[in-house]
Amino acid sequence: PKVIDLASRIEKAQDPEIRQMQGWLTTWGAGMGHGSMPGMMSGADTQKLGQAKGAEFDKMWLGMMIEHHQGAVEMAKTELTKGSNADAKALARKIIDAQQAEITEMQGLLSQS
Repeated sequence: PKVIDLASRIEKAQDPEIRQMQGWLTTWGAGMGHGSMPGMMSGADTQKLGQAKGAEFDKMWLGMMIEHHQGAVEMAKTELTKGSNADAKALARKIIDAQQAEITEMQGLLSQS
């Protein structure tokens, strides 16, 4: 239940952030690169996760999400140092704060399992 609750909260927090960033890309006439981004799961990772069940799934999901969040934090820090749009920088700060807190929570859940 704790992992499911966390996943639900992450989804609710990230959906509007994703829509905001997609809107900026459309407005700016920019596309989203499809190269490898820090913390992105590979197809093999997704397949392994899909085959896992119960506590094994929870542990695997938490580990992958920690790595994914760490990648997002790094990208957000890059926006702060290299970006010029004030709104994008504000979102980057919000992402850093939220995802670092979620990383701490996920690490705590992993240590309990």
